[in-house]
Amino acid sequence: MKTKKHALGRGLSAILESPDTDITSRDSSGEFVAGAIANISIDLIEANPFQPRNEFEEQALNDLCQSIREQGIIQPVTVRKIGFDKYQLISGERRLRASKLAGLTEIPAYIRIADDQQMLEMALIENIHREDLNAIEIAMSYQRLIEECSLSVNEMADKVGQSRSSIANYLRLLKLPPEIQVAIRDRQISMGHARALVSIESIEDQLLLLRDTIEQELSVREVEERARVINMPVAPIEKKKPSEKEAIPDKFLAARDAVARKLGTKVQISRNVRGRGAISITFRSDDEFKKILSFFQNED
Repeated sequence: MKTKKHALGRGLSAILESPDTDITSRDSSGEFVAGAIANISIDLIEANPFQPRNEFEEQALNDLCQSIREQGIIQPVTVRKIGFDKYQLISGERRLRASKLAGLTEIPAYIRIADDQQMLEMALIENIHREDLNAIEIAMSYQRLIEECSLSVNEMADKVGQSRSSIANYLRLLKLPPEIQVAIRDRQISMGHARALVSIESIEDQLLLLRDTIEQELSVREVEERARVINMPVAPIEKKKPSEKEAIPDKFLAARDAVARKLGTKVQISRNVRGRGAISITFRSDDEFKKILSFFQNED
């Protein structure tokens, strides 16, 4: 019978459960000692300088505040002892903020000791396991574990209890342009949409499909299909003889770019040395085809 894997992995539990983090018998400075669980004055707790979250939804904080007023703090925060009656938050920022809003003067806390590297790792690992995080916040936490804690993807997978492929998929999101990352952060598109977009090589095509996804409320399957079409190799418009070379004047290229900007899609042009050529206009849906047609109909 296989032993069930701990959800938090070995990293966090090893830090919290190790005898090295319990200095009850060695340090009696202050009213409370490391290793204890006690009610601590909120005024004695400093903010976590390694807090990976930058934004906290106001309504969610207010809801948690109301819950704390009615039910109290169910899960203690975790702090580290940094001096006489002086503590620094390791995890539980939302609970601490909501407690302040609720007017509490004390909060239950696990008291630990940890160096800065351990603090960062613990904060990031707890952050990853939050249910209300968006995909970009998770990806940034993974990236920080790699860069600031010197963890490999394999080591990180073991610590957070996720597969290597899942972590890799999150990290790929950070390669997307800022406009798409903001759309993920603001939950305008899902992780599934983002995975389809990241498969597209051209940033221009990514942004065009992002626009269509939001405006047309495309499903993940629809975005995946459009991405597949975009990624299909474009067949050559005209088969050239080996002796022929393309000779496209700059004015032709400028005209091509102007048409592409006006139509909002890809436009290709080919021309041989005798001046014979073709123009190709790409469209991704019936609606986009009708939109392109309307430009020419309006010219009549």
